Amino acid sequence: MTTKTRTLLGVAALVVSTAAPALAQDVSACLITKTDTNPFFVKMKEGAMAKAREMGVNLKTYAGRIDGDHESQVAAVEACIADGAKGILITASDTKAIVNSVQAARNAGLLVIALDTPLDPIDAADMTFATDNFQAGELIGQWAKATMGDGAADAKIAMLNLGISQPSVDVLRNQGFLQGFGIDLGDPAKWGDETDPRIVGHEVTSGNEEGGLNAMEALLAKDPGINVVYTINEPAAAGAYEALKAIGRENDVLIVSVDGGCPGIANVKDGVIGATSQQYPLMMASMGIEAIARYAAEGEKPAPTDGKDFFDTGVMLVTDKPVPGIESIDTAKGTEMCWG
Repeated sequence: MTTKTRTLLGVAALVVSTAAPALAQDVSACLITKTDTNPFFVKMKEGAMAKAREMGVNLKTYAGRIDGDHESQVAAVEACIADGAKGILITASDTKAIVNSVQAARNAGLLVIALDTPLDPIDAADMTFATDNFQAGELIGQWAKATMGDGAADAKIAMLNLGISQPSVDVLRNQGFLQGFGIDLGDPAKWGDETDPRIVGHEVTSGNEEGGLNAMEALLAKDPGINVVYTINEPAAAGAYEALKAIGRENDVLIVSVDGGCPGIANVKDGVIGATSQQYPLMMASMGIEAIARYAAEGEKPAPTDGKDFFDTGVMLVTDKPVPGIESIDTAKGTEMCWG
């Protein structure tokens, strides 16, 4: 068993074995996600609700209408403060603009934990429970480069991102992929300023299939010779595949992604996606509820993973076409660990 796999399993064991505070029927908490339709956030909600029932925490859930619906999230934070919640778990649509609302919640005595998507700056929240999104991007970048071999030097890359506001998860995955592929970054705090001619362009997808299709069509119009596609998540990857299929190029373009949901893993197995980085949303959410209950009972705030400024909930590369030197699991194992 490798060090990374042991680490991932150790994190999973921590969720099971960490001593939880006594049932806290008088503790209320909020979960605010980007949407309630993306399978990632559906699983996050399931994990939070299951842990809340187990611990006797009164949980209210909120979600934006679409990925990027910042105003709905602001209203949700305000509602949580007014309701006297002890803590908020949030996946922010706009990681910069939400900071003032989060600060208001913290000033009111709430524990605020960012899930999956770090705020900007990251210390605007009390803690972040997340995948190392830069590492997730880097893994698929390294895999794509190794898979292409000598052809990587002349790659034509489409970058299918999340949104124009460039939330931190969007930037981290994008920049991680580019670094993994061997492309020099500009300002690593944003995407789109790179000068490598292999990048055909950046488009945004809103993290859904329709957005992925539209973004892929726009970049194919710019350069029909695209042969590598980075996608922010697997719904966007599915849309990109449909755009490529429409022009008969679904079999000669390498698509990589991040998430690890069950539909995405099935797409890796079927050859739609070459490789994806799997993350673990149920773990993030269930640990977040435990942290809020502990904070309410003892005033204790969660601590980050050693050497990082957030708690790392793990990531694994999933592919049925492994390459030497890059640790991965196959789709059989990925299916055992998937969600959605």
